[in-house]
Amino acid sequence: MTSHRLPDNPSSDTSSDAVSTAYARDTTAAVRATYIAFTGSGFAFASWASRIPQVRDELHLDPAQLGLVLLAIAAGSLVALGLSGALVSRFGSRAVVTAMAVVLGLALVVAAFGFLVGVLPLVIGLALLGFGNGAWDVAMNVQGAVAERRLGRSIMSRFHAGWSVGTVAGALIGALMVVLGVPVTVHLAVVGVLVAIGVPLGAREFVPDTEEPETGPESLPARSPLAAWREPRTLLIGVFVLAFAFAEGTGNDWISVAVIDGYGAEAAVGTLAFAAFLTAMTIGRWFGPDLLDRYGRVPTLRVSALVAIVGLVLFVFGGVTWLAFVGALLWGLGTSLGFPVGMSAGADEPRYAAGRVSVVASVGYCAFLGGPPLIGFLGLHGGVLRALVVGAVLLGIACLLATSLRPPVPVPAEQVPADRA
Repeated sequence: MTSHRLPDNPSSDTSSDAVSTAYARDTTAAVRATYIAFTGSGFAFASWASRIPQVRDELHLDPAQLGLVLLAIAAGSLVALGLSGALVSRFGSRAVVTAMAVVLGLALVVAAFGFLVGVLPLVIGLALLGFGNGAWDVAMNVQGAVAERRLGRSIMSRFHAGWSVGTVAGALIGALMVVLGVPVTVHLAVVGVLVAIGVPLGAREFVPDTEEPETGPESLPARSPLAAWREPRTLLIGVFVLAFAFAEGTGNDWISVAVIDGYGAEAAVGTLAFAAFLTAMTIGRWFGPDLLDRYGRVPTLRVSALVAIVGLVLFVFGGVTWLAFVGALLWGLGTSLGFPVGMSAGADEPRYAAGRVSVVASVGYCAFLGGPPLIGFLGLHGGVLRALVVGAVLLGIACLLATSLRPPVPVPAEQVPADRA
């Protein structure tokens, strides 16, 4: 008979196992909740984006006017992003995501009814949408970095794949609403209510944003989130994200319109092209971690940028609708990793993650501020389709900045300069 040696301190081992089990359970719940937050955000945004052509037609907006209306989203986002680092540091990602989901849901309801009255109520609703989305974005990325560290493996881009799954679902449902003739107001109001209720319920399973490690780079002293604005690496990451955000944002805002106006397609076909773009982005984000782990951030992101450039050129100059769809697929695939990897790079040092992610997101969201009016202005003079080539130029710049995404060398706490404390 085989004998088994009892542990010297059974109660201690039992306690340790219980703590480990609870930690694993909380981590699994946090991962699930983070997926809900990302998916809900994407679904809400794509639901709005899928109805942009109908809103434009109802208000009789030309490309330049539509660009200025869409600017309200970026303006609201930038205000929120400027505050989000301090908000997340003070209240935590769970509270911020919960509050901003309610704000964004309310914004969809305001936009849904407001555009029936005129441009001004629509702009107010879109500004609220941008505000809710901006702070929500930073908070859920901070929670995603926490869950990633607790798991001990790279999954940030898969959280963003969850966002893309939400956008695909939102776009496909939007296309169905167009085909069925469901009014924009009914569609967006229902989505707003669902988001305001569903996401806060999921966010209850978020875990605390910071733990108290004893050693390592995470033990660096606390500091103001605004200090990240003085860091060259953080700012370069922000510019890198800006280029990818411009390419991604113009796809979200203008693919449907470009296919309808530039290729003479039906409204539902334009929405399906948008869905193709989002589907490719989802695939890239889901399988991206394997490429990142194998080849590293810099080579993977440079190749991604080149794929997106090819897709953009093909979409703009393909000449026929089916080539535009191929271009949209490559465009979405190539831009898929830029934003999530930039967020991960900003969160490399956990103690400073909230401030740095806020800075990276703020700089990146400048693309959403400048993108709509720029494409609208260029589209007024040369057509929306041709105007989209600007995104290819910015992606070329992103190739040169990719080296800034390399993880920083850890600095012992005792060597941290006083001005970082």
